[in-house]
Amino acid sequence: MSQPPSSFNNDEIPLFCYPYAVGNQGEGVCFLLQIGEHRLLLDCGLANVKDLVETDSPPVDWVLCSHAHWDHARGLLPLHRHFPDIPIYASEVTVQLLPLNWLEEPHIPALAQALPTRSRVALADNLVVELYPAGHLPGACAIALTYTSHQQSYRILYTGDFFLSNSRLAEGLSLEELRSFFPDILIVEGSYGTARHPHRRQQENQLMGRLSEALDQGYNIILPVPFFGLAQEILVLLRSHHQFTGRELDIWVDETISKACEAYLEILPHLPASVQNFAKHQPLFWDDRVRPRVQPLTPDSPLDQHPAIILVEETSQWQDYFYETNQHWVIFQPDYFTTPALGEKQFSSAIQSYLLAQHSDGLGTTQLIHNLRPQHVIFIHGPRNYLSDLTSLEELQNRYHLHLPQAKKQVELHIGNQFIQPAAPPETNYEGEVKEAEKTINIQLPSSIVNDPRWHNFSDTGLVKARWQGEELVLRGLSQKEIITETSDEKLPRDVASCGNCRHRKRQHCRNPASPLYGFQVTPQGYCPVFEPLLDNQEDES
Repeated sequence: MSQPPSSFNNDEIPLFCYPYAVGNQGEGVCFLLQIGEHRLLLDCGLANVKDLVETDSPPVDWVLCSHAHWDHARGLLPLHRHFPDIPIYASEVTVQLLPLNWLEEPHIPALAQALPTRSRVALADNLVVELYPAGHLPGACAIALTYTSHQQSYRILYTGDFFLSNSRLAEGLSLEELRSFFPDILIVEGSYGTARHPHRRQQENQLMGRLSEALDQGYNIILPVPFFGLAQEILVLLRSHHQFTGRELDIWVDETISKACEAYLEILPHLPASVQNFAKHQPLFWDDRVRPRVQPLTPDSPLDQHPAIILVEETSQWQDYFYETNQHWVIFQPDYFTTPALGEKQFSSAIQSYLLAQHSDGLGTTQLIHNLRPQHVIFIHGPRNYLSDLTSLEELQNRYHLHLPQAKKQVELHIGNQFIQPAAPPETNYEGEVKEAEKTINIQLPSSIVNDPRWHNFSDTGLVKARWQGEELVLRGLSQKEIITETSDEKLPRDVASCGNCRHRKRQHCRNPASPLYGFQVTPQGYCPVFEPLLDNQEDES
């Protein structure tokens, strides 16, 4: 393990972190934390643990795991096999869910020991740990550490993945419980950067409304999702939401998600009271009698007999289930998901994205920081440009020492009585020129803007939209989907017999019960035998 030498003098107790991985896209989270004479590992989401096992002696005294998701836990099994004597601690629920990361393994040893939540546990005479439920996932916890010596004391809080809002299966992180802790150092995730999200219940209602509308239009639905966490959130939502209660609908769940559902049934006593009450009256997941029916998906499942929603593990070859069907499918994917590769075979489908947040947005992140008032804030877990947006916030720069660490670069943390103004983060504003021509306006920006990963999406089509926001002009790149939609909605000559000139087309949908297209989204160029022209005083209500 190569680490730069510490610059602490003899009067200071060593305090630094060494990130093996910081949770940027494509990698997990794994932090070594040195507090005085103690070395701890915060999570182990490494795909390859070679940097941890390159010596014969254990690299740390303890491992603390925040929650069971693969990007925080997948390295625990190989680390345990190499150094079985290193204690691994997590909450009781996380201990039960951890084996889901290695479903292909025939035998999983007892990896971790359970710690109680909201209780101080001494790891050593001068080091205490306390776990606080963090939302996001059942069993997920923020980890609070307190080190004391005759010289000084340190307090560190590591959030893991956290969510201030309540979700269906996990109660949110309580600021009230943490408000008296006042950490010197806060290691916090910033998955969504400075983005603002609607309230969680609003997100749920929007998703359920869109799924219901797609079913009403005759589509079946595919939901590629992570197999534990979001998958179970959506299943419970479908089982309990008023738009789906009693609905004639089959919900099919693939094998991997089914195994995770069984694990969730084992932790039912730890789930929110509302979920436990629901489970007293009907099954939480599996039910082939009460509508909507929920059943495991097999190659022989009759997908074409009833309206159906199918939940599939996002990285599996789920397309194979649907090639031979004659159904019309809509794929709903989480907003971080990339367009699925359907291979050489294709099936009739449309792709839509949705937001059902699993982490706090920018407002929640800054709210947490301001409540805890640490000296140092270390941002991890998220696209680096999103984390840079957080470190660029003036409200944070003026109050805290901000860090944006890189993997395998040590971060030293000097705690003092006086706040030291941190160096300004990299510039994220771009100055350019505006030139007026006879019929156009040219806005010229420096070429360095293309180095930001967001430029690719902005410039994808080469077209932009501009709008005034107060005294500022806001530019937004147009996506291919928007261009296709706008092009398809161009007005047609009034004498053309088409859906665009039919008096029953409202908000892009056919509302004529006599039409074979009734209830479907139709393009202006479409046509059916029961076309009726717009009235003289009527416009197409697109």
